[in-house]
Amino acid sequence: MKLNKKIIYFLSTLVVLVVLIAIFLPSIFHSLGFHPDYEGEKFNLKGKKALIVSTSHGILNKPGETTGRPTGVFASEMTIPYYEFFDANMEVDVASIKGGQIPIDPTSFLYFLESKQDKRFEKDEAFQAKIKKSIPIAEIDIKNYDIVFFAGGWGAAYDMNSEIIAKKVSDAYYNSDVIFGSVCHGALAFTEARDKNGDYLIKGRPMTGVTQKQIITFGIEFTPYHPEEELKKAGALYKADRSKRIDQFATITVIDQEKRFVTGQNQNSSHETAQLNDETLKEKGL
Repeated sequence: MKLNKKIIYFLSTLVVLVVLIAIFLPSIFHSLGFHPDYEGEKFNLKGKKALIVSTSHGILNKPGETTGRPTGVFASEMTIPYYEFFDANMEVDVASIKGGQIPIDPTSFLYFLESKQDKRFEKDEAFQAKIKKSIPIAEIDIKNYDIVFFAGGWGAAYDMNSEIIAKKVSDAYYNSDVIFGSVCHGALAFTEARDKNGDYLIKGRPMTGVTQKQIITFGIEFTPYHPEEELKKAGALYKADRSKRIDQFATITVIDQEKRFVTGQNQNSSHETAQLNDETLKEKGL
């Protein structure tokens, strides 16, 4: 009888502990640095236009495979910059590599990972409509925008450094005043762009994107392109916050010398990176 009471007490205590951890898990992650609060400037960029570009790839698969774990854009890497631009009174369009429904990584909406902007998105029918019918990047002249921001997520590792993106980035760089932004895997959009001499456009520019360490930490067996590797191959001066034991809680935002490329390390950098895009646009008075 006494043994049964001990077992019941132990199980009850364990249940209470699990419930408490579940309740406080979002706060724990937040305190460690996941989706940190960011008190930025309130911009009024009325009359300006921003474009968010997302992946169209929705599964983690190896070459030759047609099935795999669902993935796509990591929601907050799209929703946070979208609302930063939208709340600055900018007109904001949403595009993807292929157009149509944008795949969103389902882990984005886990209750302990979901950002405030993700929750806002879930109630925003206008934004949801843009996600369902995103514009194919081939149909867009990105020179018509003031800010072009490339969102990340595992899906972007498959298609963000496409030939069409590279050509559009190069064209817009030379023939407009577009300010480019990215977070996480979104930086792959810049790794194949070329300058007028055929060299890598980002050679010698400080840039960031998700670290190789973070990819390993997540245990992802295969993705075709990794931002840290590809940025270094293209000659960028790769920067990262390595002060955290776990990279998922790190963050850094980098702007190049010319103030044309603003890049963020991961989802935690989304606020600061989008805000720096806004600030740079305002400073240049474009």
